[in-house]
Amino acid sequence: MPPVLLAAGLVVLLLGGGLTWWLTTRGCDDRVTVDVTVAPELGGLAEELLAEVPTTDDDVCVEAAVTAQEPVQTAGSLGALEAAALPDVWVPDSSLWAARSGYGELQPMGSMAVSPVVLATSRAAVEELGWSNQAPTWGQALGTGRPLAVPDLAASAEGLSALAAVRSSLGGDEQADNAVVQAVLSAARNTAPSPADALATGTGGAADAPLVPVSEQEVYAANESVTEANLVAVYPAEGTPALDYPVLRVGAASGAEQTAVEAVVRRLRSEDALAAVQEAGFRGPEGGAPPRAGGESGIAGQMPASLPLDVQQVQALLTRLSSLAAPSRLLAVFDVSTSMKAPVGDGTRATLARDAAKSTLSLVPGDFALGLWAFAYQLEGEQDWTALVPTRELDADVGGTPQRDVLDDQLDTIPERLTPGGTGLYDTTLAAVRAARDDYDPTAVNSVLVLTDGTNEDDDAGISLQNLLVALAAEADPDRPVKVIGVALGPDADLSALEQIAEATGGAAYSAVDENDLQTVLFDALRQRD
Repeated sequence: MPPVLLAAGLVVLLLGGGLTWWLTTRGCDDRVTVDVTVAPELGGLAEELLAEVPTTDDDVCVEAAVTAQEPVQTAGSLGALEAAALPDVWVPDSSLWAARSGYGELQPMGSMAVSPVVLATSRAAVEELGWSNQAPTWGQALGTGRPLAVPDLAASAEGLSALAAVRSSLGGDEQADNAVVQAVLSAARNTAPSPADALATGTGGAADAPLVPVSEQEVYAANESVTEANLVAVYPAEGTPALDYPVLRVGAASGAEQTAVEAVVRRLRSEDALAAVQEAGFRGPEGGAPPRAGGESGIAGQMPASLPLDVQQVQALLTRLSSLAAPSRLLAVFDVSTSMKAPVGDGTRATLARDAAKSTLSLVPGDFALGLWAFAYQLEGEQDWTALVPTRELDADVGGTPQRDVLDDQLDTIPERLTPGGTGLYDTTLAAVRAARDDYDPTAVNSVLVLTDGTNEDDDAGISLQNLLVALAAEADPDRPVKVIGVALGPDADLSALEQIAEATGGAAYSAVDENDLQTVLFDALRQRD
């Protein structure tokens, strides 16, 4: 290439690069990061949309930090965490979560997408049931005798919406309540497969596929990933409730922060966002269909009739259904050794454990009985543990204060209790199991939850793991079983020991190697029933 042309090319490149830099940095009087939490199915989509948020008219440059999280976890966080730890914008799958959270500072800013709640099953099952030309009512769908795969109602807006629709279809009276209760009890007795297994059976095309309440988008997405679209959405005759993916402003930002939040909200409700959600199988806020809806997609081209749900009635139904499960009686035992000072994000393992426990506490029903111990090494003389709160039902009155609030206050003290000297894990576990057995409730599932980030570091006077397992086996009482649920927090926790202890007591062990998963792990552990 001639030198003149080469030089000219370099000038163009340099000018172009400088122009790009100038265009992308000019006028940024403020740079503001907006924390956005979305339902998991919107995670990748939201990250792409918010990878670049236009600079605002008043020269605020916006960066969005997107977190995909189950709405049940975010709802719990709203009531448990400090304001600075909450997202600025929240997009759950349903407006039901806003009501369930009880958090007062949520401002609806419209909807990002819509997805009707449907009953998914195989195309062959629809033909066998005679629904190809005549849609059933919700009540009829429940009464076929075909298994209904009921999702976890504490975490599934579509499952709860579907059961609320059944209740409405059957008249909304006590008889309707009884029908819903029977359906849930049937699923709880394992007469129906899990929702994941039910969807797999439907996707496989089996004529005996169960019915499973899911979003329409999930049916669409499942069929997009296979060569033969066997899964279909059944739209009951009286209409369907819908997941409305509300865009919620959290808190009351002001100044540049408010401007940045508004820019993110506009982006989430833009024409680009509409195209992206429809391509992913959602409907637009006004009901516009995905591009390949109808035909063999498994979903209808037209938006089905809407079946509005009363939020208060849905909440009452959830309370009723929650009471079906056998109550839990659980003694939570938290590690307060010095290693819990290890940093995690903006806090420590101790503050993370506190926040996750407080969030989980806000989600469980009032007939759960919970108590709290702390342990490390020689907290009370030669004793490795200290009892903070006796085990009582969360609704119990403790000197004019509910047990739930007493626990909440004591959880706040966990970061202040950290003490050097090691971790008396084995002695504490044996003592906690004995205490739980002495305090046994035959009407409940009795458990000990042990959360630790380390290994047993007791002195020679302490019990060994082998002797602990022997003692647990020797003292086991089939009439008063107490299971140990172990939570290993971080990479240094002795998961192997917790697994052996759990196995010896019929419990379970959970690993939170990534400490940021603790909230999900702890909530799952607390609800461990088997």
